[in-house]
Amino acid sequence: MTADPARSGAPATAPLPPAPAISHPTPPDRHPIEPNPTGGRLALLSLTALGVVFGDIGTSPLYAFKEAFSPEYGVTTSVTDIYGVLSLIVWTLTLIVSIKYIVYIMRADNRGEGGILALLALIQQRLRRGADQHRYKVLVALGLIGAALLYGDGVITPAITVLSAVDGLHVIDPVFGVLIVPLAVIILFILFLFQRRGTTRIGVVFGPIMAIWFACLGAFGALEILKAPRILFAINPWYAFEFFAHHGGRGFFILGAVVLVVTGAEALYADMGHFGRRPIRVAWFALVFPALLLNYFGQGALVLRDPSAAANPFYLLFPQGLLYPMVILATIAAVIASQALISGAFSLTQQAMQLGYSPRMTVLHTSRQEAGQIFVPEVNKALMVGTILLVLFFQSADNLAAAYGIAVTGTMVITTILFYYIARQQLRWRKRSATAFLILFLVIDLSFLFANAIKIESGGWVPIAIAAAIYTLMTTWKAGRQILRNMLVETSLPINLFLEDVKRRKPPRVPGTAVFMTSDIAGAPVVLLHHLKHNKVLHEQVLLLSIITADVPEIPSTERTTIEPLNEGFYRVIARYGFMQTPNVKEVMRSCERAGIKLRPGDTTYYLGRERLLPTGRSPMARWRKSIFVFMSRNARSATEFFSIPPNRVVELGAQIEF
Repeated sequence: MTADPARSGAPATAPLPPAPAISHPTPPDRHPIEPNPTGGRLALLSLTALGVVFGDIGTSPLYAFKEAFSPEYGVTTSVTDIYGVLSLIVWTLTLIVSIKYIVYIMRADNRGEGGILALLALIQQRLRRGADQHRYKVLVALGLIGAALLYGDGVITPAITVLSAVDGLHVIDPVFGVLIVPLAVIILFILFLFQRRGTTRIGVVFGPIMAIWFACLGAFGALEILKAPRILFAINPWYAFEFFAHHGGRGFFILGAVVLVVTGAEALYADMGHFGRRPIRVAWFALVFPALLLNYFGQGALVLRDPSAAANPFYLLFPQGLLYPMVILATIAAVIASQALISGAFSLTQQAMQLGYSPRMTVLHTSRQEAGQIFVPEVNKALMVGTILLVLFFQSADNLAAAYGIAVTGTMVITTILFYYIARQQLRWRKRSATAFLILFLVIDLSFLFANAIKIESGGWVPIAIAAAIYTLMTTWKAGRQILRNMLVETSLPINLFLEDVKRRKPPRVPGTAVFMTSDIAGAPVVLLHHLKHNKVLHEQVLLLSIITADVPEIPSTERTTIEPLNEGFYRVIARYGFMQTPNVKEVMRSCERAGIKLRPGDTTYYLGRERLLPTGRSPMARWRKSIFVFMSRNARSATEFFSIPPNRVVELGAQIEF
């Protein structure tokens, strides 16, 4: 008999148990989001959202308008081209952010949580079985690709924002140009180094700093508009059509630069669970959207008056005496924007682990008050190495802009498709309305995606390569665990037959409690069979503990644990957690005690399985993927670490399995 790795402490989802995260210290309870805050509470949440939600899109003016006048696009500083580019920027922000995300996409929430994996979990609830099985697989694949693309965005965003911020030194004095790359590397290294400390202490100032940032964007943009107010004519969408008519097919590719103005749109949706819809909408329409429009129009007015300003229109908006303060403020804003993307990658990883698409990793809770503040060392190291390598390889924000856009536009396309199914199934839209939404925004999103296709050779391959690698790892882990579980289920035994055998044979019972971790909520754990076969004894009290991850973000503590008494001193304990929660076995044991089960920590032994996988079996998986799965399995954090069980209370039963 072999020990069952699928039952050795990993939480479960149907049909496949995910690998949980390690938690230290004990995570706090997640507080429910207020659905309709008002007054001072709404103002506070909106201010805080500025520092978390809008950092990425708020730093886009550093490079987006400038990139549109890059020589590769063939755009001149003529009045027609300036008006055309500005019109495209205005209506891109309006259609994609204000209408698509703020008005519509944010309606699709999984019990208050947003983001592409939350959307995927919502779809999994509705399309898991039956006639929709093929559609379910396609949508799951799309969701995973979108999540993988977000990791690429998480690597590129810190690099391009920090490089763009410190690029102001070159405007102050070209001599400082040699300092840009080393300074960017140092800032990024410090940023990643301090992730372990969390953002609790400094997070309270993120909102006010970003409020100052947006105020500066709007104020200095408005001052420049006053010098050339005719730039406001660019709000007319006709200038966008005129731009395309003038440039022909080549003009289509300018969308590859215009899309940079909406690089943080997905963050609006992903961070909805932290603040709720209303504060994000208020912050967007009251401050962020107007400030961005004023700044882009201001940059356009500046280039209209002085075509040479297209070299760096953002920093040239400011008087010479304010350049040093603005470089500092821009760098801080870039760090805040990077922080939001890095924290988002941590949350995305936790969701992937809980949903079964990633092996166990270390998840440290950096705050005892805020459940969403976590730190994943493995992800932090990977992002740090990837980001610094990008800075060293591309050397400038202009070069790195070529790598930007593919991840953003790919995710936007996938979000549109997934939202269509949510609109039909959950929001109960009429098919005509849902189809109209799908066609309109799919045409827009695909236009941006295809326009970015020319960037693949010059840098767009970077996010594609990252996404392909992440997608391969996620699907390999999911498929490998499913195959392994199917192999081992064949050797399992129905619990009723096992208990009948125990009653008939009456093996010796020793004092104390044994807890067997299992994802099988019906059968007898193979670890239990293994233990009885070799040790030939049972404890007086045996708990079969299953931790199951649901397709919802959170399960209330009052609904989390169910206990079913079995015969012969056995109990079936099932603890359900949401994919945004971290399982806590100590909490489960306390629930058992409250239910009347007598437990003494010193007399409780936890039995886990430890297996050595060999990629030499006949499982239906390519040999190279088997090797990847085995490598991931061997490097995953142990279930003992996850459950925070004292090592002297754990018994691990090992086995060698040909996979």
